[in-house]
Amino acid sequence: MSDCQQPPIEIAGAGPAGLAAALAVSTAGRNACVYERRGEVGSRFHGDFQGLENWTTQMDVLDEISALGITLDFEHTPFYEVLGFDPDGVPHRFRSQKPLFYLVHRGSEVGSLDLALKRQAIAAGVELRFNKLVRHLPHGGVVTEGPHRADVIAAGYLFETDMADGAYAAISDLLAPKGYAYLLVHAGRGTLATCLFDDFHHEHQYLERTLEFFNDKLGVRMQNPRRFGGSGNFSLPQRAHKGNVLYAGEAAGFQDPLFGFGIRWALLSGSLAGKALATGQPERYQRDWRQRLHTFQQTAATNRWFYNRLGNRGYRGLMQRYQNDTDIREWLYRAYKPRLWKRTWYHLAANDRRPLLTSLENCDCTWCRCAKRP
Repeated sequence: MSDCQQPPIEIAGAGPAGLAAALAVSTAGRNACVYERRGEVGSRFHGDFQGLENWTTQMDVLDEISALGITLDFEHTPFYEVLGFDPDGVPHRFRSQKPLFYLVHRGSEVGSLDLALKRQAIAAGVELRFNKLVRHLPHGGVVTEGPHRADVIAAGYLFETDMADGAYAAISDLLAPKGYAYLLVHAGRGTLATCLFDDFHHEHQYLERTLEFFNDKLGVRMQNPRRFGGSGNFSLPQRAHKGNVLYAGEAAGFQDPLFGFGIRWALLSGSLAGKALATGQPERYQRDWRQRLHTFQQTAATNRWFYNRLGNRGYRGLMQRYQNDTDIREWLYRAYKPRLWKRTWYHLAANDRRPLLTSLENCDCTWCRCAKRP
């Protein structure tokens, strides 16, 4: 059977991972069909700003994305500086000579990452089916449906403002237990949020404290504020497949366990999964994602283990130690760089023992809760 006669490779989810997978399939000369249960791409988001991290490798993230065959036709603003506040509210300025992260916005509006990927997929001949929830992939495919549980949640406000551009963060368990609060402002728009890794039931309380804190420190000026929220999950799977069903992005748990950044890993894992299926080598996906992502996730999980135990006193000391004369990108690169002792510590103490994929090997569920019966 020739390539043109082969059935399309099916992909569940039209987020960054799913559309990256579809583009990889198209580049390899195969047809792709993407199913999305919502009515449009980016419907989980509402124009909120997110960071495309640029510190886990020396290669610039934009170069890595371009190498995947993804065109950079979405808005991406480099940020070189973050003003951080310790638990006492003392400011610490962190700078980088290279972009620390690129500010992107999510949703279905012009300029968003999601809409740009959709346009590229359509131009590549990818079939998109919206308002279509797929429960099974009997012929195999890629699952990229987003979080299958909540390990971190974000609650915040989107707003218009006349504030100057800037990136701000605050680390305090009074604002974001085991996490961080942030304020991002660019081109007259702002996103203010708390990212909680603990005590999820009181997110409204922490959000109001975060708003009060940044208002006191910076004089936040919000027009037309809108509430938003979201969740994320991270897990370090031993495998991210069930036969010919491959999992990518947050559906596999591919998200930074320390700070929750996931866009880069979503694009990477989606592209790797799509390429593996399109070339008829689904088994290579296991090798490829482990080679590129696994050790970074182990290191980040170990970092998270230590971070959970710092508390406000530890946060304060950490921020006092690394500021001003430290290139924050280089410091983060070293912190995330895989090292033998961190991998060893991960296996001894920091291992996440809640795998996402615990189902039958021959099951074709996209969100599987099947289990072996005696």
